[in-house]
Amino acid sequence: MSSVGIGQRPQNRRQMMVKAVWTGIWLVYLSAPVSDLVHGGHSTGVVVLGWCGLVAFVGWYGALVFRTGRGETTPFVLVSLGVLAAEAALLSCTLGREWLVLFVYVSIASGAVLPLRMARWAIPAVSAVLTAIALTVPGGKAYLAGLLIPAFLGGFAMTGVRELIRTTIALREARATVAQLAANEERLRLARDLHDLLGHSLSLITLKSELAGRMLPDHPDKAAQQVADIEQVSRQALVDVREAVTGYRRPRLSGELAGAQVALTAAGVTAELPAEPDLTDVAEESESALAWALREAVTNVVRHSGARRCAVELLRRQTLDGPVLELSVEDDGSGGSGGSGHGPGNGLTGLTERLEKVGGALEAGRVRHGFRLVARVPTQAPFEAADHPVGSGA
Repeated sequence: MSSVGIGQRPQNRRQMMVKAVWTGIWLVYLSAPVSDLVHGGHSTGVVVLGWCGLVAFVGWYGALVFRTGRGETTPFVLVSLGVLAAEAALLSCTLGREWLVLFVYVSIASGAVLPLRMARWAIPAVSAVLTAIALTVPGGKAYLAGLLIPAFLGGFAMTGVRELIRTTIALREARATVAQLAANEERLRLARDLHDLLGHSLSLITLKSELAGRMLPDHPDKAAQQVADIEQVSRQALVDVREAVTGYRRPRLSGELAGAQVALTAAGVTAELPAEPDLTDVAEESESALAWALREAVTNVVRHSGARRCAVELLRRQTLDGPVLELSVEDDGSGGSGGSGHGPGNGLTGLTERLEKVGGALEAGRVRHGFRLVARVPTQAPFEAADHPVGSGA
């Protein structure tokens, strides 16, 4: 991802620029100290020292905020917070009430960089210092009500944002693990099926081959019968393997709906799925293509979207080309194609080709609140549709 969230360290130059801009927006609240330096009537020496103090405060604050996400409490972090608090106190006491706003930044920095067990004590402490100084600075009591709540709530809000980001990262890692485990389980299932199919047949072929070898010198006719049996067993084994592979590669829509429920629930996504459909009049190829579309869509939701909700709909529609079955999968995540973001991923490209082979079509792209995939297939096979033109009845 090219963006960076609050509470995370920038990983590249672009993320650093984004975070710098986002942090800089909140520095607008320093307009009160700046206005005091410009229009406060201070002497030149005081103004120069005030600017130096403000620049040093902003520099320390920026360096501290950019360390968020490391999950460690180093001497630099503790010393930096101490320096910020000392600067805020010194500038507020010497230059006036306009500088009390610096304590809001100290509180927010405490929530951003300290562990929760330390932040829950540091934020009230900063708020207490803010209150004490505001009561001693001339006119500070009038500023206290407008600064104490932002300092207190802003600091704790930052700790909540950090915990939320950590939970989101852990959830994304869990989703990737779930998808990988699902793929591994599918491979194991195929391996078990092939083992069960071929184990007996290959053992029987081996036994009959040994028996034919022993019979060949003295009973060639019986050996020939054993060879014929071997041929029959091997042909049947080949048929069984083809059926197993065909079943593996040709999923059923009802099975994929059940699998989608399990995968989405395991990934923490709220699933809205239709009831088991009646597909008695739907061509097997069309059902298989839609099942592949559902599998691909759900895999992308689990692995790439970061969605919290996924809705699946299955509708029958009548078009000029005949009746079609339409599958739509919509999520509220940040991405659904699993590609780079500049074009369709390999999965969607292969899925488009698979749907086109049965006369269907695929639509996929961003919508207002997420990503939507729509797959349409004719309910009849192409050769059946040619025998039943539109209006003649299916």
